[in-house]
Amino acid sequence: MSTVVIDGKALAADVKSRIAVRIAEKNHKPHLAVILVGDDEASLVYDRSKQKAAKAVGMECDIFHLEEKTSENGLLALIEHLNQDENIHGILVQLPLPAQINPEKIIGAILPQKDVDGFNPYNAGLLQSGSDKAVVAATPKGILHILHSVYPSLKGMHAVIIGRSNIVGRPLASLLLNHDCTVTVAHSKTANLPELCATADILVAACGCPKLVKRNWVKSGAAVIDVGINRIEGKLCGDVDFEDVCGQAGFITPVPGGVGPMTIAMLLENTYQAYLNQTEHS
Repeated sequence: MSTVVIDGKALAADVKSRIAVRIAEKNHKPHLAVILVGDDEASLVYDRSKQKAAKAVGMECDIFHLEEKTSENGLLALIEHLNQDENIHGILVQLPLPAQINPEKIIGAILPQKDVDGFNPYNAGLLQSGSDKAVVAATPKGILHILHSVYPSLKGMHAVIIGRSNIVGRPLASLLLNHDCTVTVAHSKTANLPELCATADILVAACGCPKLVKRNWVKSGAAVIDVGINRIEGKLCGDVDFEDVCGQAGFITPVPGGVGPMTIAMLLENTYQAYLNQTEHS
C-alpha cells in the first residue's frame, strides 16, 4: 500500500492565508498576549514562533517574559490586567509553569472569551457538552482539520487515542465524539494496546513515547496522526515509528511538519475568532 504523507505545513499555510485576508479588511487588528514564566529555551523558541506567525498574518502579538521566581499572585495580577485590557483579545500562558505556581488556578483565571488555548474549564465543559460555542484547544482542533482534509465525514469511524492529557487526549476525544466518531481513549494502563490500536480507522499517538507505534499496531489503510515531539540523538521523532508504519497506514502525519504547524495555525484562528466575538459584540 502507498501511504499518503499529510503535509501539515501546506494545510497550515492555507489557514493562515485565509486569516491574513480577513484581518487585512479590518480597521483594528487582533492582539494576542503570550505569557512565559522562566527561561526554558524550548518554550521561548516556541513562543517566538507563535509571535512570528501572528505578525505574519497581521496580528499584534506581545510576549510577557517573567522571571522563574515569579509568584503565583504576580502572574495572576498580570492575567487580570490583560483580562481588563480591551485591546487584548487573546491570552495564553506557556506550560509547564514553575513549581510554585498552580497551573489550574492560572488557566482558570483567564477570561473564557480570551482563552485562545481552550484550556479554561468553562471552554472544556462546553466542548464536552457538545456545544459549538466552545473554544477548542489548538492541537485537537488542528488534528480535526487534518482529518477533514482526507475524510469529508468522520461519521461512524473508530478512533483510538493513545494519551489522556487535558491538552490533547481528552479534548480530542470530545471533539471526535461531536463529529460522530466512536472513540476509545487508551493510556499507560490499557491492556493489549497493540491489538486495540489495530482496530482503529483513526489512530492518534499523543503519549510522549518515541517510536512506540509499530506497523502491527496499525490497521491497513488507517489514518495515523502523530502528535509526539521527541528527540533521539539530536533528531526529532514522533510517537510513531514513521518508516515502519509507512506502507501499512493509508495516511500519516510526519514529525516535524505534521500536527505542529497546524497547532499554531489553529491558535491564530482561535485568536481571530476571539477578536471577532469581542469587537462585534461590544
